[in-house]
Amino acid sequence: MEAFKVHQGLCATLSRDDVDTDQIIPKQFLKRTEKDGYGESCFFAWRYDEVGAPRDDFELNDLAYRGASILITGQNFGCGSSREHAAWALLGYGVRAVIAPSFADIFATNAYQNGLLPVALPAAAVARVRDRTRQRDGYQITVDLATQEVRDETGVVATFQIEDFWRECLLDGLDPIATAIKRSAEIASHEQHRSPLLPVTSGFASKAGGG
Repeated sequence: MEAFKVHQGLCATLSRDDVDTDQIIPKQFLKRTEKDGYGESCFFAWRYDEVGAPRDDFELNDLAYRGASILITGQNFGCGSSREHAAWALLGYGVRAVIAPSFADIFATNAYQNGLLPVALPAAAVARVRDRTRQRDGYQITVDLATQEVRDETGVVATFQIEDFWRECLLDGLDPIATAIKRSAEIASHEQHRSPLLPVTSGFASKAGGG
């Protein structure tokens, strides 16, 4: 996956709470397992009318947001089913970071392991960034994962927290499997020194133990 270190981009607002994964990528588009090709289907029911024309009343169809890569939205973003396609669709739409007061846990995990950064900020900070996005055409912010800061031209808007494991994965551009492979020497060393009395899960050990 693409590493996330520092990203500066145009902001767009989606002023809705509880945006679920079926709204991010509807179920009829889940027939493929490839990660690419979902950008046009992202927010499909909200973006298009019955004949496939863009809806004027959908915020993200505003021409001022064209090319936006940072989405400012409401609480509990990504709730609903656990479909990983939601992260793929947002990335295909051009989003690299989502800023919200809170995220559904499974969505956040899917986002991390695909190179999409969910940034949880206090509601007041989210409102501040949302208001600036609406008031200033072309408003951009910088999301700095190394320093865990969100900045604009005025300076630091807010800091954010992220688990060390996911921070490492994103900075290195490695998903959890690739991160484990990267640490294979450490894992091997640990296995050599762990007590033989501890349980194991390998098939060989089960046979040797008569299981």
